[in-house]
Amino acid sequence: MVTDPIADYLTRIRNAIKAKHRVVEIPASNIKKEITKVLFDKGYIQSYKFDEVGPQGSIKIALKYNPVTKQSAIVKLQRVSKPGLRKYSGATTVPRVLSGLGTVILSTSKGVMTDKEARSLNVGGEVLCFVY
Repeated sequence: MVTDPIADYLTRIRNAIKAKHRVVEIPASNIKKEITKVLFDKGYIQSYKFDEVGPQGSIKIALKYNPVTKQSAIVKLQRVSKPGLRKYSGATTVPRVLSGLGTVILSTSKGVMTDKEARSLNVGGEVLCFVY
């Protein structure tokens, strides 16, 4: 039993990157699907596919690597808000990662989005993770 499915999702991606896997398969949920879409839109992953087989379904993510240096597009994935200590941010206090070079993924009332989108829509929410 997993108590924090988002942390499990991020850990599976981190482990696949360390093992230099091309594809990682993760059990699906709506929040994980939205985070996957954000990672794809920002160019951190190559592609994804949602399989609706079984009661839960799964997400297949093709990881992105530099063809010359074989380094992953994702350098670090860090979980911020945890079940034991939730981290929320207002519209004016949304954090920045690496002075705006990284991405903060937030869960807002208007859906899962990046820090830049949240600032432009003037909404705050739960800070899920940092990606760079």
